[in-house]
Amino acid sequence: MMTHMTIAPSQAHPAPGGPPSTESLSGMVAFVRAAESGSFVAAGRALGLSASAVGKSVMRLEAKLGVQLLNRTTRRIGLTHEGARFFARCKRMLADLEEAENELFQSTSSPRGRLRIAAPSLGSRLLLPLVPEFRRRYPDIELDIEFSDRMVDITQEGYDAVIRTGRLADSQLLARPLAQYGPVVIGSPTYFAGHGEPATPADLEGHSCIRFRSPASGRPEPWRFSRDDHTFAIDPHATLTFNDMEAVLAACISGLGLACVPDFIAKSALEGGMLRAVLGAHTGTEGVFQILWPPSRHEAPRLRAFIDHVASRLGGLPSHEVRFRAA
Repeated sequence: MMTHMTIAPSQAHPAPGGPPSTESLSGMVAFVRAAESGSFVAAGRALGLSASAVGKSVMRLEAKLGVQLLNRTTRRIGLTHEGARFFARCKRMLADLEEAENELFQSTSSPRGRLRIAAPSLGSRLLLPLVPEFRRRYPDIELDIEFSDRMVDITQEGYDAVIRTGRLADSQLLARPLAQYGPVVIGSPTYFAGHGEPATPADLEGHSCIRFRSPASGRPEPWRFSRDDHTFAIDPHATLTFNDMEAVLAACISGLGLACVPDFIAKSALEGGMLRAVLGAHTGTEGVFQILWPPSRHEAPRLRAFIDHVASRLGGLPSHEVRFRAA
């Protein structure tokens, strides 16, 4: 004999507006599995629950909706007319949810997606040589790098990380040192053949000097030297001044004078013999490039891949990471 369970209208609770609750989603899963298998026992086995728990979950869903979804018999359960319509919608919704979960899992378990990085203008000399290998290793990561000397707001502007030098403001960002750099005084072989080489910083008075004008201060940057464990700066007379470091380098390679630039700027020209460094005994390390990023409980694999790649390729510094606070 078939027995049916009907929920009286007085017991029904009107469905609230807005998204379904967690309990409603659990009830939908139980309902779909029970309808598919035709049994609370089989549905419970699939969900890791007791048959009683599945049945109660479906009953709570029916009570909330104010409609009977399943016909119960002693041997089997079946869909009501309303239940069949609801079953089709629930099955599509749960399939979409499962697909979304799979997509999210894929995006967070392997490096992929867009990665926005901000770096100082001079950072192109450091980063660009590292990009080809990074793209080969992580073809699913879309790199978006801004080279600019403006101070970006990493959180408000949506950057994943920033690369900075010098003294950093108080911050809750995480930081990892990437590479040290220092000044190097350079000149072309042609220039030295006609003017000789300075032996000390004081000898710069007799040389043509190409200066870099800081975009921050609007003034030519001083040339920094070390002596007896302390540093000092001089302002040699400028025969040429540029507000672009690449222009300074090009003028120096052309034999127009001496220049003082960060060592990584002149690296390839020095290695290629287009420039020679002088006054090496009077120069030392000046600063550190650091990469900073917001702390997160679930750090994106694409960001971790970029940090580790850049740090390992630049090398030379401890690989510790700290929550940065300025002294």
